[in-house]
Amino acid sequence: MRHRVLGGTGIEVSAYCLGTMMFGSVGNTDHDDCVGIVHAALDAGINFVDTADMYSAGESETVVGKALKGRRDDVVLATKFHFPMGDGPNRGANSRRWIVRAVEDSLRRLDTDWIDLYQVHRPDQTTDVEETLSALTDLVRQGKIRAFGCSTFPAHDIVEAYHLADRRGLQRFRTEQPPYSLLARGVERDVLPVAQRLGMGVLTWSPLASGFLTGRYRKGRPLDLSSGRPTLHPARFDPAAPRTVAKLEAVEQFVAVAEEAGCTLPELAVAFPLAHPAVTSVIIGPRTMEQLRDTLKGASVTLDDAVLDRIDAIVPPGTDVYPPDGVWSPPALTTPALRRRPAESRTAA
Repeated sequence: MRHRVLGGTGIEVSAYCLGTMMFGSVGNTDHDDCVGIVHAALDAGINFVDTADMYSAGESETVVGKALKGRRDDVVLATKFHFPMGDGPNRGANSRRWIVRAVEDSLRRLDTDWIDLYQVHRPDQTTDVEETLSALTDLVRQGKIRAFGCSTFPAHDIVEAYHLADRRGLQRFRTEQPPYSLLARGVERDVLPVAQRLGMGVLTWSPLASGFLTGRYRKGRPLDLSSGRPTLHPARFDPAAPRTVAKLEAVEQFVAVAEEAGCTLPELAVAFPLAHPAVTSVIIGPRTMEQLRDTLKGASVTLDDAVLDRIDAIVPPGTDVYPPDGVWSPPALTTPALRRRPAESRTAA
C-alpha cells in the first residue's frame, strides 16, 4: 500500500483510508464482523481510519475503539464533529462549547488518549471561524489531537480560515475531506486547486457515488430499493428522477470504459480520485468483509492518460452529473430572504 504525507504534518497515511460510516445501526450491526474488517484492512497495509461521532450515533466510534485495542500506535485515527448528538440546543455545530464536549465524548468512545486528525464535519454559519480554530488550536496544545481539518467546506471558507489563522497566530486546517467521484467532479474547479496551493492534505469520500458506481444499479434494469443505501435515502434512487436517469446513463458509459481498461467498474471508480495530484487518500467504506476484499483487489489499478481522457469526455472536469448527496449548501442559496431584496426596493427607479 502506497503512503503519502498528510498535508505537511509529516504524518504518513495509506492511499486508502478505511471509512467506517457503515459500522453500526445504519449498516453492519455485527461488532465482531466490523472489528474483523478493520483488522483485515490493517493487515493489508492500510494505516488510516476515518470515523465520525454522528455515524450510528456514536456506535461507529465505539466499534473502532474495540478494533484498535493493541494496535493504536500504528494507526492514524481520524474522526469528525458538527452534527447534532442529541436533542436540544448546543449539542452540535462548531462552537467552542460543543467542541470541548465533543472531543471528550469521542476520546471516550474510541478508547484512546489522542486523535490524530480531528475534522469539522460541515461549516457552521452561526459560529465565527476564529472561535472554531481557537478551540481546535487549544486541543492540539493540550495533546488531545495532533492536527485538525475540515470536511465538505467550500473553497472560499477554506481560504478565509487559512488567512484568519495566519493573522491570529492560530493553527490552520491541515486537511479537507470533500466528495469526489466519476459522477461528482465539482471539487476539481476550486476546492482541490485551493487545497494544493495551501499545502493541505485531501481525503475524498464517496468514490462509489452512494453505490451508483458499484454496478448494482444499471439502466433498463429494475432498481432494488429494498436493501442497502436506497432504504436510507429512497429519494436519491427514484428511477423517475432526472438525476437518477443522468447517473444511470453515465454509469453505462463508465462500464464500457472499465471493460476496455481491464478492470471492474468499482475498481475504475476508486482508482479515479487517486489519479488527481491533490488527493492524498481515498476513503473506502465497506459494510462487509467481501466488499473490503473486492476493493483491495483493485489497489494496483492504474488509469493511463487514454482512460482518463475517456472519462473526461463522459463527465467533463469540474462538473457534477448531480449535486453530491450530503454536501453542505450555503444559506445564501437555501434561504430566499438572503438573495431577495424587499419587494419595494427591487426596482431600478
